[in-house]
Amino acid sequence: MQRQLHLNLFISSRGHHEASWRHPDASDLPSTDIRYLQGLSQRAEEGLFDSIFLADQLAFQGGGAQVGLEPITALAAVAVSTRKIGLIATASTTYTEPFNLVRQFASLDHISNGRVGWNIVTSWSEPASRNYGYETQISHEERYQRADEFMEVAIGLWDSWSDNAIADDRESGQFLHDGRVRPIKHKGEYYSVAGPLNIPRGPQGRPVLVQAGSSATGRRFAAQYAEAVFTAHMQKETAKTFYGDLKTLVRATGRSQDQCLILPGLSPVIASTETEAKRYSEDLNDLTDTKVGLSRLSARFGGTDFSHLPFDRPLTAGDFPDPTEVESARSRTEIIIGVVKTESLTLRQLLSRMAGARGHYVVAGTPEQIADLIEDWFIDGVADGVNLMPPVLPKMLDTFIDQVIPLLQKKGIFRTEYQGDTLRENYGLERPANIF
Repeated sequence: MQRQLHLNLFISSRGHHEASWRHPDASDLPSTDIRYLQGLSQRAEEGLFDSIFLADQLAFQGGGAQVGLEPITALAAVAVSTRKIGLIATASTTYTEPFNLVRQFASLDHISNGRVGWNIVTSWSEPASRNYGYETQISHEERYQRADEFMEVAIGLWDSWSDNAIADDRESGQFLHDGRVRPIKHKGEYYSVAGPLNIPRGPQGRPVLVQAGSSATGRRFAAQYAEAVFTAHMQKETAKTFYGDLKTLVRATGRSQDQCLILPGLSPVIASTETEAKRYSEDLNDLTDTKVGLSRLSARFGGTDFSHLPFDRPLTAGDFPDPTEVESARSRTEIIIGVVKTESLTLRQLLSRMAGARGHYVVAGTPEQIADLIEDWFIDGVADGVNLMPPVLPKMLDTFIDQVIPLLQKKGIFRTEYQGDTLRENYGLERPANIF
């Protein structure tokens, strides 16, 4: 069978551009209205997307309009209004107890009939740490140490029930088969969990495990656990290098590289002509607030103040802290400094680039240009698919579905119907064997 492209829709506010909420093409519904998420999910399902994805923030970041519902709760409501599309929720290993989170995802996998995925994050926000009772931010190294142990507990709990644990024999009075529900008796540095889980193993065995860290530690973690990886790149060259490096790391763990899909973020402005697309993009940038942009850039670098920098001189690496000393999202700081070095961006240009999709690939063009770009990435060892980040919702999602997807189908790289019922089936992932 010919290799097929995978498409995930990343839903954020009224679009991924930080000024999207002001644009006349943006939805009138607030992002806290469940009808908004349900409508976008149903539209993505019409477009045969593999999945939708909700990010999460554990603290109010201030400024902008990137607010929304808690992902697991929201996707439970989306699950009953869709049939085929996968549902991926972000949840933190840093500030959550394993038993609670595993139980929630097991429930959601049953509710959705096997369509759930978990985007595993190690929360980097300093304001979030204060919301959970920590006076200082947990270090990058410790966050991943916790995450490793968290995953050991999570997999143990999901597998604490055999697939055939339930007898449900009314005549004999036996509900469970003997020995097929087991405690895990975990005692580690960070967690002590007896188990077993109090919910049967889900339709997929375990949720699809997704990860988005691109630092050296994040890549190692992804190679060990991730079945899909969302990654941010502002240049094709860095995306291609990341793809090759991560696939090598996956093989080194003994896993098949096709069992770890890599989906870089893409935020396209699409119009009938390239000139029109660029004008649309410029109009969006004109709506941005530089104070919001500076605040977000500061948060990426652990609270560094950039307000003293002039807007229109080329930046240098020396204008930023050393990424190895930043305890926030280290991979994203490396991406930002990398593009500053290679393109000699001014602060104004950097904020404009970041406003589009916070460090993901931003492009403006015709449907044909966007389809050709995606095909190039797919064939040239850059991506197994795309994490689509429409700058304005629902406008740019509708345009992508109506005008780009038919071109991808004509190229023979995207499905014309769903092949399976679960997220694992549509992602082409194996159902994991029970560790017990």
